[in-house]
Amino acid sequence: MSDPVERSLSPFWTGVRCRCPRCGKGPLFSGFLTVRPVCTTCGLDFAGVDTGDGPAVFVIFAVSIVIVALALWTQATFDPPYWLQLAIWLPAILAASLGLLRPFKGILVALQYRHRLGAGFE
Repeated sequence: MSDPVERSLSPFWTGVRCRCPRCGKGPLFSGFLTVRPVCTTCGLDFAGVDTGDGPAVFVIFAVSIVIVALALWTQATFDPPYWLQLAIWLPAILAASLGLLRPFKGILVALQYRHRLGAGFE
């Protein structure tokens, strides 16, 4: 049976904060996108975690919709030269993609834990 504390933790909130989905306190990552082998606080085993390409796909969908809409609006409103469009939007794409990868991966790990989809989460 699940612990009442872990049931009260939101997978979205723990994922965005990159915290352990069980206790909400221990850090989830040991590197930029490397999931720790175990939680340093509660000892939850993350060995069975496999998010695959899911976080990258969700980030691509989210970032591309926003950036393309903003680039089209900028072109229609101000008509800047193409080199300026590239100078604005390439760094924006890179920053947004890298900034969202960790939280999206954290959310997917937390959802795997919530629905018991990993080998160590059974």
